[in-house]
Amino acid sequence: MKYSDNDQVNKFMDDLQFMSPDKLEIIKSIRKIFFDANKELVEDIKYGGLVFNLSNTLIGGIFSYKKHISVEFSNGAEFPDPFELLEGKGKSRRHLKIIEKQDIDAKNVEMFVLEAVKIRR
Repeated sequence: MKYSDNDQVNKFMDDLQFMSPDKLEIIKSIRKIFFDANKELVEDIKYGGLVFNLSNTLIGGIFSYKKHISVEFSNGAEFPDPFELLEGKGKSRRHLKIIEKQDIDAKNVEMFVLEAVKIRR
């Protein structure tokens, strides 16, 4: 199936379909949130997952792990996070762990993606 103009993205998604159809559905939902937030995002494969760039700046990504999906934000440490949903202790990066589709709403993925698009450097 063709998901993108990027052949590497298509291969990544096809591999997910074969290895983990449930994760593919979750990743497709999160990917849509990124593109709905900003149509100018450029998607690529880097660090073993989907990454999103805006004006040649990495703003975030989606990574599939054995037991969860991680939604990463390059400048997540700067985001308002009143419910302390973001994880990580690094200088800039923060992430959300998504285990099931309901976590997308429960962990406010859309709000954080909108913030990532806004804060880009």
